[in-house]
Amino acid sequence: MNVFRGFRAILYKEFIIIFRDRMTLFFMFFPPLLQIVAFGFALDNDVKHMAMVVYNEDRTAESRALIDAFVNTQTFRVVGEAGSVEELAAAVRRGKAYVGLQIPPDFARKLRARRKATVQVLIDGSNSTTALQALNTALGVAFRRSVNVLLGETGRSELPVEVRPQVLYNPSMRAPNFFVPGVIGTALQIATVFAAAMSIVRERERGTLENLLVSPLSRWGLMLGKLVPYLCISMTMALFLFTILRWVFLVPIHGSLVTLFLAAFLYVFALISFGLLVSTRAQTQNEAMQLSMTVLLPSVFFSGFIFPRETMPWIFYAIGALLPATYFIDLMRAIILRGAGLLEFWRHLVILALMGATLFSLCALRFKRKIA
Repeated sequence: MNVFRGFRAILYKEFIIIFRDRMTLFFMFFPPLLQIVAFGFALDNDVKHMAMVVYNEDRTAESRALIDAFVNTQTFRVVGEAGSVEELAAAVRRGKAYVGLQIPPDFARKLRARRKATVQVLIDGSNSTTALQALNTALGVAFRRSVNVLLGETGRSELPVEVRPQVLYNPSMRAPNFFVPGVIGTALQIATVFAAAMSIVRERERGTLENLLVSPLSRWGLMLGKLVPYLCISMTMALFLFTILRWVFLVPIHGSLVTLFLAAFLYVFALISFGLLVSTRAQTQNEAMQLSMTVLLPSVFFSGFIFPRETMPWIFYAIGALLPATYFIDLMRAIILRGAGLLEFWRHLVILALMGATLFSLCALRFKRKIA
């Protein structure tokens, strides 16, 4: 008996249905393209030109030099001056500024007397990302000013200890280099899981599923025939996304293109298999969309796309280990940024292959039970 009996017939039929269904093609291409462009430009941890209000009670050359030091970091920009501490705090509370800088009236006098001069920095902590960068930059400005003063007092021309850091793989610390490879992983999910999840559900709602059940088709041939068209279209989408990554966001691809597309192929195969598994369970298209969300949302939060997995509680770390996006995003960043090859990350490829094979087998077995 031919295990994949009816594969070519289903393949031909599914290609015709997909290319006639403009809405399916639209949702497979437009949302991922929109997502990579929007996220690629919007996601950036390097916050620049945060609004800062200044309350300068000293008004000396030293205090103005300190304000200039804050502005020259390009992290802050002065948007106004306050006339009191209450007015400074109110500006931060109302959202007029992220940071409030208060310089006391004795700032310059203490510096000239070689005493400790204190300034206060009020930081809006309601946004942890901007607050952390504002805090680190403020501490860095104070540290550099203190070191310069101490060097001038001691007569030394250089620091006793100098650290020369070297950032590998992303020396300019560009946010798109980190985020865009991860966005590709989440964008491909939208292009594949939803479309594949609608496949059998659409047959059921249109009343054509019964025709398939009485046809001389094997369950493996049926599932593979439905999977391959979505696989071809999704790999075409992956090619478009890699092109945007390279030529729009100017992210260099240091690794092998063969390894890159092999990882994308295994990842897409696993996603489409999951979508088909959902379609064997769902009765309506709304139910298929809801079930698909069970893997899409965790993939954003627990895969390491935005937040490092090492800092997560063990339960969320374990959930991330069950998601194909976790391994694909690791592979994308390793291949694209670090130039890793098969020898370094072959385990990720094996895991993706096993996930895809397991999900595809579950699709066929579950469809067999539905026939029964």
